[in-house]
Amino acid sequence: MPEHSAKGGPVARQAAMLCQDAAFRLYLDRRRRHKFGIAERDLPDGTHNEQDARDWLCQACGIASRAELDANPEAEHVFRRIRNRFNRWRGHQ
Repeated sequence: MPEHSAKGGPVARQAAMLCQDAAFRLYLDRRRRHKFGIAERDLPDGTHNEQDARDWLCQACGIASRAELDANPEAEHVFRRIRNRFNRWRGHQ
């Protein structure tokens, strides 16, 4: 039996860490406001929690579980694009 019960491979673990990152959740708040023209009072910073980030990421990648990222090249490609956009955004903060 393995020493740890981590779910998924390396890409799934990267996705899990991204969803745990408060800066990524802030990015999702600000992205949603910008994309849909929502006022900050209606969607304040700190709205997205870790589960929201997970749900959003899975929907954006077209998967039911982050564990699928390691076996689905198309979903992995979408994940990497999302992560790259987030990193560019974070670099400008």
